[in-house]
Amino acid sequence: MTTPKQQVAVITGASRGLGLALAEGLAHDGWRLVVNARTGPDLDAAAGRLRRLTTVTAIAGDVVDDDHRAELAAAADRLGGADLLVNNASTLGGSPPPTLASFPLPALLDTFEVNVLAPIALTQLLLPQLRVSAAGAVLNVSSDAAVEAYAGWGGYGAAKAALDHASRVLALEETGVRVWAVDPGDLRTRLQQEAFPGEDISDRPLPGTVVPHLLGLLRDRPPSGRYVASALVPVGAR
Repeated sequence: MTTPKQQVAVITGASRGLGLALAEGLAHDGWRLVVNARTGPDLDAAAGRLRRLTTVTAIAGDVVDDDHRAELAAAADRLGGADLLVNNASTLGGSPPPTLASFPLPALLDTFEVNVLAPIALTQLLLPQLRVSAAGAVLNVSSDAAVEAYAGWGGYGAAKAALDHASRVLALEETGVRVWAVDPGDLRTRLQQEAFPGEDISDRPLPGTVVPHLLGLLRDRPPSGRYVASALVPVGAR
């Protein structure tokens, strides 16, 4: 008899917020993890928590960096190959996010590099691993700003809309891999606080409240497409 392979997930932006909450949920389910974040100390602290639950490879760096993305893909390969890629790392481009009329072009370029180009580039590197996995999937974290127009959210929203469209195209091209774009809703995260500096965002739910819905997505494996997390059947509801 052969021992079933322990599933492997690559998660970007996993030092806090939704990325860390999902990493913890997957770790509790026995997944091994490759996690990334820009800030080394924050990532080390997160990895310390996760290593109490599972095997973790934590690599600090910027997802827009070619060499860093290659490191993430190589780390997943050493664990036996990725079964899931979660493109969660995001940036607003400013705090508060600037209007399109005043958006500094270098910041706008960074917004698209982090939210669109880096996820596509990392997906390209991991597709050979995902294609040979029976559970191969890409989960792109989207936003309602991708489909609704909000003043001040033009750069971020346009980038997320581009990521949504790229997800739809990839799903047509890679029929053996699930490709999901998921809007998690407004959550109590650093990104949300940066969008509303100085405001009280304690009315937003914590990131962990969304995790059962995302785990339900992985359990049920619906067709590739765009989903709102709250509409997904959570783990424990059946």
